[in-house]
Amino acid sequence: MPESDGDGNSLLLTDYYQLAMVQAYVEHGLTDVASFELFVRKLPPGRNFLMAAGLEQAVAFLERARFGADEIAWLRDEGRFSEAAVEALANFQFSGDVDALPEGTVFFAHEPLLRVTAPLPQAQLVESRLINLIHLQTVIASKAARLVLAARHRPLIDFGLRRAHGAEAALLAARASYLAGFAGTATALAAMRFGIPAVGTMAHSFIQAHASEREAFANFARSRPRQLVLLLDTHDTEAAAGTVVALAGELAGEGLRIDGVRLDSGDLAALSRKVRAILDEGGLAGTRIIASGGLDEAGIADLLDGGAPIDSFGVGTSLGTSSDAPALDCAYKLVEYAGLPRRKRSAGKATWPGRKQVFRRYGPEGRIEADRLSTLDSDEEGRPLLVPVMRGGRRMAPLPDLPAIRAHAAAELASLPEALSHRTSGPPLLVEIAPVLERLAREADRRADAA
Repeated sequence: MPESDGDGNSLLLTDYYQLAMVQAYVEHGLTDVASFELFVRKLPPGRNFLMAAGLEQAVAFLERARFGADEIAWLRDEGRFSEAAVEALANFQFSGDVDALPEGTVFFAHEPLLRVTAPLPQAQLVESRLINLIHLQTVIASKAARLVLAARHRPLIDFGLRRAHGAEAALLAARASYLAGFAGTATALAAMRFGIPAVGTMAHSFIQAHASEREAFANFARSRPRQLVLLLDTHDTEAAAGTVVALAGELAGEGLRIDGVRLDSGDLAALSRKVRAILDEGGLAGTRIIASGGLDEAGIADLLDGGAPIDSFGVGTSLGTSSDAPALDCAYKLVEYAGLPRRKRSAGKATWPGRKQVFRRYGPEGRIEADRLSTLDSDEEGRPLLVPVMRGGRRMAPLPDLPAIRAHAAAELASLPEALSHRTSGPPLLVEIAPVLERLAREADRRADAA
């Protein structure tokens, strides 16, 4: 579902210098067609692959992006923009083309996630918000994908709302984690807006408000009998598990079933074993154990490596903030203007010129063997990853829905080389650079030096 209307579609939600550049472009006639590509320069420590996300919101922004009358009035009142520039901004409507990686696609450093081809002022003005939208969801989807691999087919639930960096971040993080393979979210609005399964248990405060844990469990069960999960660690976890066993027979007589119990603190490995034994001995072998409480992919992998009998996990802070790698070194750079390849030569930030395509080759088992970055029109072996999305400012076709994106993301994770999918700790795939790009770079440098 596209992002709802609001400030997120305002073209004033940008870096101020974008507006200044539009004025200079317009006043000096720099309005020919330009191509910009959004890519990640290098993977952060602890990441050996990334997962593309956020395209739906990016396209919705390009379709709807406008300046409101009050915003145009503010620009005039600023006194720093010419009337020609203000008029150009007031009449903005994106009319360009977009090519992009489908959401859920695994990618690596230097590979474009998205290319915008449009008149230079248009392509420049949308930069900041496009990075903002795609960066956030790509960060979270990449983190979520690692958690999915670590959980080894056990369901994962997004608990990240309360630690997310704002409302939009919380909603889009729920979406990004779901497309990467999470099973549900505890964020109710995300469940409604994106059709993600809503999951919720109970808080310690509910138990503390009662005279006894048994009374709290019984009252909650009778009020919320579907998918009933009881929280065990408010007081004594093992005693609470015994209370669940004692209560289960009474509830069964009323047609109520305890589906699961949740552990949220302490030594999760040891407690899960003890609780599992108590539940099994009490005839509740079908009652699941859900673990939460500061978990990340390393903690989940350690628990499962140690044989902890945990059936699913809730992940909050480490997911919602991607706490170990909260930002990507991503950029949106001019690669072609007025029909000529362009590039940046700054030390450590040099770019490859021209509109590009990523060609992916697979081994005999269907796992990624190599990626090659080349020009858009080159004839390379492998599957081209970027696909046409918008032409002339309009979608070419509806984008995939979340179930389809989830299926694509799952196939992408299954195609990772074993060195990347096992604990995701190996070195990233080295992207091949086609000789034609190296030649274009030399030609672009010669033109720049001769100018």
